[in-house]
Amino acid sequence: MKKNKKVKDIKLISYLKPYWIFCLLSPLLMAGEVLMDLVQPSLMSKIVNESISGKEFSQILPTVVSNGLLMLFLVVIGGFCGAMSAYTAGVASERFGDDLRKDGFRKVMSLSLQQTDKFTTGSLVTRLTNDIVALRDLVMTVLRMLIRAPMFLIGGVVMCLTLDVSFGYVMLASIPLQLVVVVIMVKYSPPLFSKVQKRLDRVNSVVQENVSGARVVKAYTNEPYEISRFDAANSAYRDQNLKVLKLFALVMPVLSIVMNIAVVAIILIGGYRAEAQAINVGDVMAAAQYITRVLMAVMMVSHIFQQTSRAQASASRVREVLSCEPVILGGCIKESPEKGTVRFEDVSFAYPESSGAEVLSHITFEIKKGETVAIIGSTGCGKTSLVNLIPRFYDASKGKVFVDGVDVKEWDTEVLRRKISFVLQKSELFSGTIRDNITIGSENADDEAVLCAAEIAQVDSFVSQMPNKYYTYVAEKGASLSGGQKQRIAIARGVLRRPEIIIFDDSTSALDLSTEAKVQKGIREGLEGTTVIMIAQRIASVMNADRIAVIDNGTLCAFDTHENLLKTCDTYKDIYASQMKGGSDI
Repeated sequence: MKKNKKVKDIKLISYLKPYWIFCLLSPLLMAGEVLMDLVQPSLMSKIVNESISGKEFSQILPTVVSNGLLMLFLVVIGGFCGAMSAYTAGVASERFGDDLRKDGFRKVMSLSLQQTDKFTTGSLVTRLTNDIVALRDLVMTVLRMLIRAPMFLIGGVVMCLTLDVSFGYVMLASIPLQLVVVVIMVKYSPPLFSKVQKRLDRVNSVVQENVSGARVVKAYTNEPYEISRFDAANSAYRDQNLKVLKLFALVMPVLSIVMNIAVVAIILIGGYRAEAQAINVGDVMAAAQYITRVLMAVMMVSHIFQQTSRAQASASRVREVLSCEPVILGGCIKESPEKGTVRFEDVSFAYPESSGAEVLSHITFEIKKGETVAIIGSTGCGKTSLVNLIPRFYDASKGKVFVDGVDVKEWDTEVLRRKISFVLQKSELFSGTIRDNITIGSENADDEAVLCAAEIAQVDSFVSQMPNKYYTYVAEKGASLSGGQKQRIAIARGVLRRPEIIIFDDSTSALDLSTEAKVQKGIREGLEGTTVIMIAQRIASVMNADRIAVIDNGTLCAFDTHENLLKTCDTYKDIYASQMKGGSDI
C-alpha cells in the first residue's frame, strides 16, 4: 500500500510547469478560433434570409457581400488562432514528453540489477516509449480540446436558443443520450488499456530477446519456434487491441446517429416554424449548424476521455518507474587509507525475488593489495554471484563485504565503482568505434593511454590490421567482431581505468591459452599494484595466481596456492585431474 501511495504522489502534470506560457496560450488561441467559428452560422443565416427575401439583387448585394467578406475575414482570424493553438500545444506536449522520457531514462539507469530484472527489458522499453507517447498525445489533446469542447457546447446551446426556444427540446433529448454513451466508455475502457500495455510489454520482450540472441536462434535453426512465440504474443496484443476497438467502434457510430437524428429534428421543427412564419429559413440552417457543433463537442469530450483512459494506464506505469527508489543506496564515505583490499566476513547471499535458497553460504576470506586471486569451481556454484557483491550489484543477505577496509554499504556507490573495473564474460559492446568502446568510463583518456591499454589486452594486434584502426565502426553489439576480439576490447576498457581492483568474470574464456598468457603478463606488468580477481573455468588460467579460491555449492572449501591446493583440496584435485590429463589442457 505504501508503494502505491508513492506512485500516486508523483504528479506528472508538474512536467508542464516550465512550459506554462504555452499551456496558457494554446487554450486562449483556441478560444479565439471557436468564437470565430460560432459567429459563422449567424452570418450565413443573414445571407440566406436576405437572399430569399424577395428583394432585387441590387438591394441584397451589399448585405451579402459585406457579410461574406466578414465571414472570410473571421475564417482567416480563426485559422490563424487555430494554427497557433496547435503550435503552442505541440511545443508544450513535445517538451513535456521529452523531459518525462529523460527523467524516466535517468531513473532506469539508477535502478539496481534486481529492479531492472523485475520490470523486464521489454516493459521498460514500452514505458519509456509507447506509454510516454500516450501521455504526450493526451497533453496535446487536452490543451486544444479543453476549451474547444465546452465553448462549442455552451456557445452552441446559447446561440441555438436565441434563434428559437423550441430547439431546446432537441438538445434536451440528444445531449443526455450522448453523455450516457460517454459514461459507458469511461467506465469500461481503462482496464482494457491496461491489458493492452501489458500485452505490448510481452511483444517487446520477445522482439528484444530474439534480436539480441539472433545468433543462437539461427545456430539452432529455432526460427519456427521463435516465430510461433512471437505470433502468440502478437496475437494476444492484437486480440486485446480489438476489444478496445470494438468498444470505440460502437461508441462513435452511436454518437453520430444521435447527432444526425438531432439535425433532422431541428430541420423538421424549423420547417414547421418557418411555414408558420415564426422563424426564418436562414435561422433554421444556422440552428442545424449549431446543434451539429454542440453534439460534436460531446464527441470531442468522448475523444478526450478515450485518450484519458489510455493515458491513465500509461501514467500509472510511468509513475511506477519514476517512483521506484533504488534498492542499492550509497553511503557517504569517499576515501580510505587502504587501497585495493577486499574482505568477505561470513557472507551469505540469496537472489531477491527467488525462493530464498542461498547461492552463497558463510563465505569468509581476504584479498590483499596487489594480489592476484583466482576463483574456480563448477558451473553454477556461485562464482559470479560472489564477485557481484564487491561493486554492490547486489547486497549480501548476511555478513559484510569490505573494500579498502570499509563496508561496501558505507561507500558512496559511484566512488566504490570507480575503484573497480569489471570485465564480464559476455562482452557488451555499443554502437560506435572501437576507441569509443575502449574509453567507456574513461572518455577523457588520450590516445597514448588507449594504445597502452589496447597493447596490454592484445587488442592492437588485430585492430592495427583494420583500415580505420581504432576508429573502425563496431556493428551493433559487436556483431562484426569475433568473441575473442570482443573480450579483448572489454579487457582494454577495464585496464584503461587503472583501477585499484580489476575483476575478470571468466572474461578470457574465448581466448586461446597463448593470447590469454600474453594478456595476463601484460596485466601483471602494466597494472603493477592493482588487485586482480579472476573467475576462470580452466586450471591453466589460474595456476599462476597468488592464491586460488575454490567454490563448491556456494561454500568456500579452500583458499590457497595452486601447489598447496593439489595437496590439500580434493575438489581442486578433481578439477585438475579432469582438465590436465597428460599435462595438457583439454
